[in-house]
Amino acid sequence: MRAWGVALGALALAGCAAGAGTPPPATQAAAPQDVAKLRQVGAAVLFWSQEERFKNFPAMETIFPGTTAKAGRKVRALPKGAPLPIAEADVSAFMTAQNMTGLLVLQDGKVRLERYARGYGPEGRWTSFSVAKSVTSTLVGAAIKDGYIKSIDDPVTRYIPDLAGAGYDGVTIRQLLTMTSGVKWNEDYTNPNSDVARMFAEAVPAGQDPTVFYMRKLPRESDPGVKFVYKTGETNLIGVLVRRATGKSLSAYLEEKIWKPYGMERDAFWMTDQTGAEVSGCCLSVSLRDYGRIGQMALEGGKGIVPAGWFADATKAQVSFPGGGYGYQWWVPAGGIFAAQGIFGQSIIVDPANKLVMVTSAAWPRASDRALAQERLAFAMKVQAAAKE
Repeated sequence: MRAWGVALGALALAGCAAGAGTPPPATQAAAPQDVAKLRQVGAAVLFWSQEERFKNFPAMETIFPGTTAKAGRKVRALPKGAPLPIAEADVSAFMTAQNMTGLLVLQDGKVRLERYARGYGPEGRWTSFSVAKSVTSTLVGAAIKDGYIKSIDDPVTRYIPDLAGAGYDGVTIRQLLTMTSGVKWNEDYTNPNSDVARMFAEAVPAGQDPTVFYMRKLPRESDPGVKFVYKTGETNLIGVLVRRATGKSLSAYLEEKIWKPYGMERDAFWMTDQTGAEVSGCCLSVSLRDYGRIGQMALEGGKGIVPAGWFADATKAQVSFPGGGYGYQWWVPAGGIFAAQGIFGQSIIVDPANKLVMVTSAAWPRASDRALAQERLAFAMKVQAAAKE
């Protein structure tokens, strides 16, 4: 029990929206009159009121343009398991304290706990924020298996040549995946002048890729591979890279490689930027059970989707810092745990030793909140203990 508790306590919270890359022909750019409005609303997501969060997180497709990854006809079953021996009052109190709308616990691929609140239900979708980063990194693994990308040790500029001559010269795909590029970045969600807020708000010259346009202006602050700095913009670059390598939109590739083959139950919605390209560092909206299936896929190793051993590498600490580390867009605390994590309370937490997947969908009052994180930690410890009974 202590291992999971210590591990979860070390989890950092993850990022939010910014721009994305050049769309393949199948995507559709926003109309010129809508571009300024899209930039304004996109930057405002970080500063929505609590009422707006509860209203908008399950309905992002009504606010933003996006693409869809369609579910297939064959759905991977999540059969019911024995209910976790946790008092219903404790579950309800936890969900209320966390502004939570969905809670799911799988063990051995079986549902041991599933609860919804505030009108959310099995057929609904909830935004992921940076949980999407772990999905985007999985598409890199798929592109390597398919031969579109040779190696994560290739230079980024091989696939995004318009980054050449800037801070990303000499940076590898691996260093993007582990956020160790050495490029300077500010991910402060409370600061409207931070990079994560400004990136989506800036006008982009016609014909230029929004992510590349912004990221190539950033200065280098350290050598590549030396310093970990969390950067949503770099996951957006990973999205650019996957689109250019495969020639497909992220939603189309997600549908082809994961959504239909693994047996997801509901269509997924992925927000797009003003060019019609998916915002790959954020903003994938998925049902609670399908978030659980993402965690289960990673737990099982992604056979047939990514190269053998991909998840073993992706979910171990490629870079380390006090209390844990970071893999290929997965948080890797101590104790054998890994997690996809998003601001405002989104998470997929995977405990391989106990074959557990725990998913939370929420609308925290702040992007990150230490007290709420500790409360979630306490409940996670309770889940782990109950799962062993």
